Amino acid sequence: MSTHTEHKQITQSRTVERLVAGQATSDGAGVKLNRVLTQNLQRRLDPFLMLDAFGSDQPDDYIAGFPDHPHRGFETITYMIAGRMLHRDSAGHEGLLQNGGVQWMTAGRGVIHSEIPQQESGVMEGFQLWLNQHSSEKMNPPWYRDFQSAELPRLRAEQGVDVTVIAGDSHGVAGAVTRDITQPLYLDLHLPAGARFEQALPVGHNAFVYVYRGAVDIGGQTVPTQRLAILANTPEADGVVIEAAEAARVLLIAGRPLNEPIVQYGPFVMNTQQEIYQALGDFRAGRLAA
Repeated sequence: MSTHTEHKQITQSRTVERLVAGQATSDGAGVKLNRVLTQNLQRRLDPFLMLDAFGSDQPDDYIAGFPDHPHRGFETITYMIAGRMLHRDSAGHEGLLQNGGVQWMTAGRGVIHSEIPQQESGVMEGFQLWLNQHSSEKMNPPWYRDFQSAELPRLRAEQGVDVTVIAGDSHGVAGAVTRDITQPLYLDLHLPAGARFEQALPVGHNAFVYVYRGAVDIGGQTVPTQRLAILANTPEADGVVIEAAEAARVLLIAGRPLNEPIVQYGPFVMNTQQEIYQALGDFRAGRLAA
């Protein structure tokens, strides 16, 4: 882990526009999860389409996992903070996502894959984020990479804040993945009690914070555990300041909006209804992942 203390001082922090509690739901073969970024927020948080937080110490809540299912037109970022998940896909890839690891999958023109937990007991906890692709990239070949925990770039910021840089750049440390068009920032922040963390954010990028342990304060607003805070797009704000009176763990996610039409039908996210019909036709005909 590198230690970085030099960074551009934030002159004005973004504030919290609103808090979102998310919706308890189930997906796959009955995996219980909290969908904190739902479909009605896709336009506001463009280029992000969905964020699911899953976590349970009851194997019946997760053990059946996510059997074979298709995707087209976006990227999925799965971050496991406890437990293990086996990934298999139609292109013959297979990988075991372990505690602290990330899988970044670009569906592009199409992939069929499964995600199955690899333990019979114990805690399964993590997050899956859906990142949209630009219309010019939606039919690109699929791609994915597994990053084990030790491969993810990390730094220790001022006041002992531990930062895992999954995507983007923080305090001079480049993340595991970069994307030219959507420019995603994805940080996992572990803040000790009394710590303060500053992160520069480009004006115009949509951003949010999800608190999964403890509570934090942003611009005078408390963000409690299991809440997503949408950060206001204030033109004068050049970043965000996060303060923790108690020890806290949060995800800080931001990206450049695509400002394109979003047409979603389940696991397909395209720009027009016609492209959705095409995806369904390709899937039924066995061409989606050909």
